[in-house]
Amino acid sequence: MAIGRGRARRVAGEELVERLYTEHGRSLLAYATRLTGDPAAAEDVVQETLVRAWKHAGDLTVDGRGSVRGWLLTVARNLVTDRARARASRPPEVAEQPEGLAAPPVQRDHAQRVVDSMAVLGALEGLSPEHSDVLVAIYYRGRSVAEAAELLGIAPGTVKSRTYYALRALRAAMVSAGTEAVG
Repeated sequence: MAIGRGRARRVAGEELVERLYTEHGRSLLAYATRLTGDPAAAEDVVQETLVRAWKHAGDLTVDGRGSVRGWLLTVARNLVTDRARARASRPPEVAEQPEGLAAPPVQRDHAQRVVDSMAVLGALEGLSPEHSDVLVAIYYRGRSVAEAAELLGIAPGTVKSRTYYALRALRAAMVSAGTEAVG
């Protein structure tokens, strides 16, 4: 006899879900799509909302207060919020690259940039004052060739040639120090 009641409850639950979907499915899907911005994710939210409605059928009509649609929309909003919080609390997933496409470049962390800056500054100290002055003016202070020439009191062509030779000397100093991988 218990088997018959379980089947009857299952049929009643299926009918409830079908009725809820027929009456509220479109508005629920539109609402979930607006919240998520993703139609596929919105369909998942609607499905989970209807599953929760089936599990909590008694909560849908409590003393005639509230509305079924309001309950469904609240559940959908809570599901979207929970998913967003879960995504924010864990590191982002790395998508697999389709064959033939190169993987995106790896982002370097702040600590590595600090170490690289220290290595460059150390190598920069080993350069002649003429070379280090031109590199500091151009690369660290962001001056144009004309501005660096005026600041240093030399011709623009001299700034260009000193920059060229200073970069070569800087690279050689970094290679000899074992920090050649700095970009």
